[in-house]
Amino acid sequence: MKSFHQLLKEHKTLVTPGAFNAASALLAKAAGFDAVYISGSGIATGCFGIPDLGITTLSDVVCETQRIAKAVNLPILVDADTGFGDESTAVRELEKAGAMGIHLEDQVFPKRCGHRPGKEVITAEEMSTRIRNAVKARANPDFFIIARVDSRNVYSFDDALQRARLYQEAGADAIFAEAMESKDEYKVFVDTLKVPVLANMTEFGRTPYISVYEFESIGVRMVIFPLTAFRRMMKAVEEVYQIIKREGTQKGMLNHMQTREELYRLLNYYELEKAIDKK
Repeated sequence: MKSFHQLLKEHKTLVTPGAFNAASALLAKAAGFDAVYISGSGIATGCFGIPDLGITTLSDVVCETQRIAKAVNLPILVDADTGFGDESTAVRELEKAGAMGIHLEDQVFPKRCGHRPGKEVITAEEMSTRIRNAVKARANPDFFIIARVDSRNVYSFDDALQRARLYQEAGADAIFAEAMESKDEYKVFVDTLKVPVLANMTEFGRTPYISVYEFESIGVRMVIFPLTAFRRMMKAVEEVYQIIKREGTQKGMLNHMQTREELYRLLNYYELEKAIDKK
């Protein structure tokens, strides 16, 4: 399997969609993406029906990572939050689960969504130690460790940029510049740092909607879409339930559904069925 280092050599900007379960990861692969991202919020909300407030555990994230890794032979980038209290263990467990990289953030525990008010961050020195511990813990030197900078909306843009420099020096393979408020701010990060910069194209947050092509033009090397598919799915499911409750039939929605045949092709159903029948 390719590492994120290899993928960055092949892509001017690596676009990585969020997968919230194994089936969505299969769809991402079928659409032609070369990697998938597992969002902490996606696991909290999609698997447990709870908000992303540091409630889920490392075991929860490891379990979902294992499922997705078994379903798709693609590099997986995992949201490791603040390291679950022990960033070294988080690296070892997620690497064994099949991840090819993680990102760690410089928030205090329990964390908050990066685009919500009320965030608090640890000192840059504490985060640098967190990064160094993570780098030492990896078994595979190509395991990708990204440092997420959350201080843009806590202190200032300048503080976030200074932290990014320190995290780069601590050994981070890339910098996740969280909740930037303009394309120009990303450009300053790109021009200042030697390691790749990752942008988070989440919806309804502080960052304006910037296209992959715009990011590419300013040198941002990685873009994630953590919950785009999940949010679209949730709205569709909500509408389905309302229609069934109101009309008592699904007939009017058939043209908007994935067919049984399409699902079977995605799952490689017929080949697996033959293999089972031969036993």
